[in-house]
Amino acid sequence: MKTALITGSSSGIGKAIYDILSKNGYKVFGISRKDGDIICDLKDLKALHIKVRELLKNSDINLLINCAGVGVFKPHEELSLQKIEELVDVNLKAPIVLTNLCLRSLKKTKGQIINISSIEATKHSKFSALYSATKSGLRDFSLSLFEELRKSGVRVTSINPDITKTAFFDNLNFKPSDDKQSYIDPKDLAKEVLNIINSPFVTTDITLRAQRFAIKKG
Repeated sequence: MKTALITGSSSGIGKAIYDILSKNGYKVFGISRKDGDIICDLKDLKALHIKVRELLKNSDINLLINCAGVGVFKPHEELSLQKIEELVDVNLKAPIVLTNLCLRSLKKTKGQIINISSIEATKHSKFSALYSATKSGLRDFSLSLFEELRKSGVRVTSINPDITKTAFFDNLNFKPSDDKQSYIDPKDLAKEVLNIINSPFVTTDITLRAQRFAIKKG
């Protein structure tokens, strides 16, 4: 049985991927602040390091999916130091640290890394400077890492989803509209992840778009 490690597994995209992998023969370890197989706040990188190292003592990893993410969309001068640190830690540092921890195991299994970036990594939007910086960093990390690992057999993919209907927007001042063509369903994104895993080719970078653009304020 293959083993997967996934962050953000308690809700949204992470939970959808967790569920589909579990139904397709994977033993899945989810990392989450709550309701996870590994309970850990990704801002606490030292605790994350300890807990994942403990897991790797007893299990090799075939698949690492960095899915957890937080967002903020407001004028940059209004951001607190705490919020800046949170986005950089969760969206960028944690995936880099987890990859560092898991790479020897992934090389052994000739496994795969999938990083869930964002459409914002591919364009420039008002009030998105910090979020775009973290997600662009994650995307570029993925693309460079593929070149580094190509000969090892480890596959690396960056997925850049458009607006996806999840709890990500609960604390933001906008959310997906009710038009089903204006957002991505997490279950559909999870199906695409499974397609990428099962493909004989390496999808290094893929952007998933909704057919229409529409949001709701508030």
